[in-house]
Amino acid sequence: MSLQEELTTLLRTGFPHLPDAAREVMERAARDLAASGLAGRALQTGDTAPRFSLPTATGDTVTLDALLSAGPVVLTFYRGAWCPYCNLALRALQRHHSDITARGAQLVAISPQIPDESLTLTEKHSLAFDVLSDLGSDTAKQFGISFDLPDDLAVVYESFGFDLQRVNGGHPRTLPLPATYVIDQDGTIRWTFLDTDYTTRAEPTDILAALDTLPSPH
Repeated sequence: MSLQEELTTLLRTGFPHLPDAAREVMERAARDLAASGLAGRALQTGDTAPRFSLPTATGDTVTLDALLSAGPVVLTFYRGAWCPYCNLALRALQRHHSDITARGAQLVAISPQIPDESLTLTEKHSLAFDVLSDLGSDTAKQFGISFDLPDDLAVVYESFGFDLQRVNGGHPRTLPLPATYVIDQDGTIRWTFLDTDYTTRAEPTDILAALDTLPSPH
């Protein structure tokens, strides 16, 4: 089963059971975000990836320059461990992690959550790649993919028990679009996936295909 098939199954089983008022708010917010033009303004294939230095879930620091010194980088942004679609996507990437590293690339994920909240305890032990904390979404802003939740959607998320004020370290409204970038060793973005629809994510097989088009690492 493809990742998108898994995501679609999750959407079909969960979304219809939400309260009508919550669904209406979520659908309106999705339409407004799609119409905002944010996806078109974000960094795209051919652009230079912004440099970053971010903490891992286990307290280390990772820089893009250090990653690129070893080979190409697959960089994926996700909303947080509270988002079931994000967790599905991370697990799918984990299943393909060895295929990514076999191509000489490194995979890292970025979320706006504080390090202690980036991963559940189980995920900390099951993911073989680093999950970085982008508090305030400063790195996401540099990529052009950050946005603020509208007030009514923030209220809906709070009603679901998502304590974004706490897990995002005092930046509860700012989230990244789902986005994945393949970056070559020169720091140039060579492949891009981004979508305002958080139920759609980069397919791991497409990431692998993009890596196969890159020249061998230096």
